[in-house]
Amino acid sequence: MFLFPDNLSDALEKLKIASTDSATDSVESCLDCLLKALANNSTEASMKIHEMGVLPLFPTLLHPQSSCTPKVANIIAEVAKNEFMRSPCVEAGLIPPLVQLLSSTDQEVLLQTGRALGNICYDSHSLQAQLINMGVIPTLVKLLGIHSHNTALTEMCLIAFGNLAELESSKEQFASTNIAEELVHLFQKQMEHEKKEMIFEVLAPLAENDVIKLQLVEAGLVECLLDVVAQTVDGEREEDIAQLKTASDLMVLLLLGDESMQKLFEGGKGSVFQRVLSWIPSHNHQLQLAGALAIANFARNDGNCIHMVDTGIVQKLLELLDRHVEEGNVTVQHAALSALRNLAIPVVNKSKMLSAGVADVVLKFLQSEMPPVQFKLLGTLRMLIDTQAEAADHLGTNGKLVERLVEWCEAKDHAGVMGESNRLLSALIRHSKSKEVVRTVIQGGGVKHLVTMATSEHMIMQNEALVALGLIAALDLVAAEKDLVGAGLVSVLHKLLSDERSAPEIKYNSMILICAVMGSEPLHKEVQSLAFINIVSKLRAHENKTVSHQASLTEQRLTAQS
Repeated sequence: MFLFPDNLSDALEKLKIASTDSATDSVESCLDCLLKALANNSTEASMKIHEMGVLPLFPTLLHPQSSCTPKVANIIAEVAKNEFMRSPCVEAGLIPPLVQLLSSTDQEVLLQTGRALGNICYDSHSLQAQLINMGVIPTLVKLLGIHSHNTALTEMCLIAFGNLAELESSKEQFASTNIAEELVHLFQKQMEHEKKEMIFEVLAPLAENDVIKLQLVEAGLVECLLDVVAQTVDGEREEDIAQLKTASDLMVLLLLGDESMQKLFEGGKGSVFQRVLSWIPSHNHQLQLAGALAIANFARNDGNCIHMVDTGIVQKLLELLDRHVEEGNVTVQHAALSALRNLAIPVVNKSKMLSAGVADVVLKFLQSEMPPVQFKLLGTLRMLIDTQAEAADHLGTNGKLVERLVEWCEAKDHAGVMGESNRLLSALIRHSKSKEVVRTVIQGGGVKHLVTMATSEHMIMQNEALVALGLIAALDLVAAEKDLVGAGLVSVLHKLLSDERSAPEIKYNSMILICAVMGSEPLHKEVQSLAFINIVSKLRAHENKTVSHQASLTEQRLTAQS
């Protein structure tokens, strides 16, 4: 009879001999000793196991039919808790036999194998990618379905899914399984907060994939999430607040997929859509936020936007914003403004939203010092005045608004705010075509910013700036002259026309602007000194007929006034 060895070194030596003799009893008693030593001092025992070269023996001991297999896998799991042992485990060739054991029907083998693989590959994307390539995802999903009654095995699968789902390469494999159904089924059975949290931690990274989003919606996840919201909305315990946030955030994430969003919208008659609408007037900030973000996500196509504006959603959002002028919850402000901006995109919605007083409510946030709110405020106003001359005229003669825009045009730390301010300044002029608006912009010091905008790396912004500057020159050149000279407009136009990379519309609008500023003596002199006529004459041969025609007209004008 083999005596149980107390000394770890003896046990490791005996294990080497016993493993080659296939003496099961001897091997088992040695393995018991190793487990005991690991429990007492994992670091020292692991170092000893490594030093004595025992790890390479384990692949042969990981046999599906062997009674030693669960203990061997358990030892590997314990050893691999130590970071310094993970590479030796990989070098000893332990991953392939462990992966094969995932096909076992023995629940203890499956549990210890899962733990071992999880610990070896912990925090290593390359090893996790290796597991994915070896096909562990479909195997683990199948195991979850078969052993959903086994709590320990279920948790092991969830931990594995949570780690693997972080890798983009895993999403395609997950999408080819019935993971959505399995997770939703598991979620429906859970009563404990901790278990639900574990499932949420898997669902969140998986739901970033559009295919899986739709699978989760079809599997009934949304109904589960709405139930969680209903159960926790009035709760004051920390776990209720946490679950409410997780469930509502996940709901919003599901709406980021076009197909999943449209399925839940159901022509604006869907029960899910109606439930989400009821979140907006809620007194709970988290639900207000999720409701506004959900509306912003539903408002991603014209049909949905038109339906929502016609059914009174704008008023709900305005009431929400009014509540947050004083309360000042930045995330809710940002979300509600995002929703309004998206709703304002279809042309038919603009006048309806302006009549509802959207611009007036949005202007209440003009003093906000939060760049995300500033950015959405600017975008909302820009969308509202697009093709709306009267609204552009009304806002463009608002001295406080123009003053704030000019200030934000210099917000170099916030490129988005700076860009949107410039675009709104230009839009006020372009859509109003009003001398009063032009005068307000000149008096507010906005001209130099439009000249700078003409040098933007974005062609659309260059073009918007040139059109606005053309209108300034046409409507009030005398008042703008000093600012146009000071901002170096003529040299900017020279660069744009000389640059072969400039788009045809940039060249066209630059020449229109040259003609417009010829009525100013100092600007006229600058045009002559930079020999524009040479550049323009070359553009007569431009492949774009509109550009070549404008080049001929501009050349005639330059020649006549030289």
